[in-house]
Amino acid sequence: MGKARTPTHRDDPLPLHLRAMDNLSFIRGAIERAGSFTAVSGSGQTLVGLTALAAAWIAARQPSRERWVWVWVGEAFLALLISAWATARKARAADLPLFTGASRKFALSFGLPILVGAFLTPPLIHSSAADRLPGVWLALYGTGIVGGGLFSVAVVPVMGMCFLLLGLSALYGPPVWGDPLMAAGFGGLHVAFGIAIARRYGG
Repeated sequence: MGKARTPTHRDDPLPLHLRAMDNLSFIRGAIERAGSFTAVSGSGQTLVGLTALAAAWIAARQPSRERWVWVWVGEAFLALLISAWATARKARAADLPLFTGASRKFALSFGLPILVGAFLTPPLIHSSAADRLPGVWLALYGTGIVGGGLFSVAVVPVMGMCFLLLGLSALYGPPVWGDPLMAAGFGGLHVAFGIAIARRYGG
């Protein structure tokens, strides 16, 4: 009489501790996604940078500070439209929620410094400090990005710090640095970090 054959199982169940680790990883990832605004569009930021480079070239050739400001105001509205469209497009493509607690915190933290910059602009235009507008704008924009970036992907606050450093250079450097630093910030930094975001975080 032969030996009884021991049944074999091709699909052995995963050990309990491995299943628990998988579940914890999934939960942690879900919490991180829910707590951060991940729909920032790298391609959108790159496009914003390209339009800002064109705006910097046009603004530098304006005969007055008022017309210089209006060029940048037009660029700001264009950048807002591009960013909104690109962010909505990325969120839809990746099936990401667009209106979340994190996105509202991002918008509030980013928007307040921008609003302050808008209120400061009219009195500064007609003062002896008009040449410091590039520094004020760059520094406040960087502050907004750092604050909003705390609720977004890790590279966003780094971009904000770079804007802040350029703003300080414009504030304390000679006025002739204003236009090149505006081009380097709103143009160059948006292009560089936009490419980095697109490659690392998808789109």
